[in-house]
Amino acid sequence: MFKIRNLIISSVFLAPYLFFGQHTDVINSNRPGETMSAFSVGKSVIQAEVGVYGINEKHNLLNYNASGFGTDLVLRWGLFREQLELIADIQYQMEDFSTPFNSYKKNNFKQTILGAKYLIYDPFKNYEKKANIYSWKANQRFDWHQLIPAVSIFAGANFTFKDNPYAFTNESSISPKIMLITQNHLGDGKWVFVTNIIADYISTDFPSYGYVVTLTRGFNDKWSGFVENQGYKSDFYSDCIIRGGAAYLLNKNMQIDASVSTNFKDTPSIFYGGVGFSWRYDTNYKEVQMNFKDNKKDKKGKKDKKSKKKELKEDAIKIEQKRKSTFE
Repeated sequence: MFKIRNLIISSVFLAPYLFFGQHTDVINSNRPGETMSAFSVGKSVIQAEVGVYGINEKHNLLNYNASGFGTDLVLRWGLFREQLELIADIQYQMEDFSTPFNSYKKNNFKQTILGAKYLIYDPFKNYEKKANIYSWKANQRFDWHQLIPAVSIFAGANFTFKDNPYAFTNESSISPKIMLITQNHLGDGKWVFVTNIIADYISTDFPSYGYVVTLTRGFNDKWSGFVENQGYKSDFYSDCIIRGGAAYLLNKNMQIDASVSTNFKDTPSIFYGGVGFSWRYDTNYKEVQMNFKDNKKDKKGKKDKKSKKKELKEDAIKIEQKRKSTFE
């Protein structure tokens, strides 16, 4: 889960510098990582992030092997306010298991989550980094403001269906999920650091607590790469996973990506590899931008009229002064 401006992810994450809002010049996708970014897609914007992946798993203690593939879909919708985003996160997985004694298949929804995210603090709002025209050295100093993160909260629910082999119960259930999200833009936006602190399945017999941290680097206006560490712990299953990958911006509303994941243990050892695609529909938001630009033009036109009047007044004073000096 989970605009380095003018760099693919930087462009994705840093648009708040422009409008102090959530909408960005290019698509703001959480893929291919697992972190959820602090900023939303923007009011009236709809975004889909879909991927397919293959998995290989081996458990040395239980002596089984598993391989298969899955698909995940995240739907994001900016609604009511710039800071608010509704989210649906669905993952379906199919696997073939083999042991020394038998083989069997397992397939079902691995997760179904519905929830909402809200930005509670934006460090870029009403903040402008000013250049020192008298000192090059002053402009090269470390900007301590970039250490102040944007902060969001996510609240939602896990929907578990009956007889799901990926669940810790055979009964249908609904359980809460909450998350604290922080996001920093470092190195004048070349790096983005996102942290998610997660409490999952809170009301069940097997609550899970974890974190995901992602560091993203934009290389140019098309390519970006990331590294990520994810850890979670519960009485049902615990693990620590490292992940890495890259994303490529096709155009301002479409992105493709690829990633690989692995862990550090053999109970089980896992390896994932996947590709994905993100698409944004922001036609309705462009009207807001147009209104914003029109307002700027109106203000500029008023300023131009005032400056012209001032110039005419100054010219009249100069002519009068010349006339007086001529007669004197």
